[in-house]
Amino acid sequence: MRIKKKGPTGKSGSDSEWIYGFNPVIEALRTDRHIKRIFLSETRHDKISVLRQRAAEKNIQIEKRQAHFFHETFPKGHQGIAAEVSLKKNIPAERLFEISAEKQEMPCFLVLDGIVDVRNFGAILRVADAAGIHGVVIQSYHSAPVGPETSKASAGAVEHVPICRVANIKHVIREMQERGILIIGTDAKADQTLWDADLTVPLAFVLGSEEKGMRRTVKEKCDLSLRIPMRGAMNSLNVSVAAGIIAFELLRQRLRKI
Repeated sequence: MRIKKKGPTGKSGSDSEWIYGFNPVIEALRTDRHIKRIFLSETRHDKISVLRQRAAEKNIQIEKRQAHFFHETFPKGHQGIAAEVSLKKNIPAERLFEISAEKQEMPCFLVLDGIVDVRNFGAILRVADAAGIHGVVIQSYHSAPVGPETSKASAGAVEHVPICRVANIKHVIREMQERGILIIGTDAKADQTLWDADLTVPLAFVLGSEEKGMRRTVKEKCDLSLRIPMRGAMNSLNVSVAAGIIAFELLRQRLRKI
């Protein structure tokens, strides 16, 4: 098994990949993701007991390596820990719709249209987990990969958020609408603001790329467009920041209704 120098995407086979960093590995240990083995730097001494305990509970081997192994193999931020894990499972659209029903909650999803920056994607997944979003839909092309860099950028939140990768997000949007789910686009020029909308209904927010926003054909599929009210000179936000504002306004409204 080899990993390209400074590249986290090397695999031992088609069924596994590497994740690196303390939080991604710990969060993987908290889920049912299959972990083949864990590598730990000989210079790493803090929080080792937590790692060893969780690994022992799953009978996972921890292998010690010298510090240069991590520096030569993984990008900056590896923190002297890495793990070989099974690939992140793709959730089919049908399964997404079951999740909210099992939780007895109003459906709430994020649909990402052309988010290619791994850091933004990771931050959005972290927001989705924190706010209780039931799933994130992404397209199989022109989208950030669900891989080691995303795991690191999300601080391991990728382990807890159902991700549905599809060939065409417009097909999933249509299926959501058929199921009575309101599709809301985000548009800085929209007449209605986020604060004025009822977000306690079944819904999915569509977030477009930071550079171009939603594609025209996706925007036309939306039932409603909302904007985040702003007073500064700038008229746009980083997409992951916008996702945070939207997700927690949604959560605020729903908690008030309980």
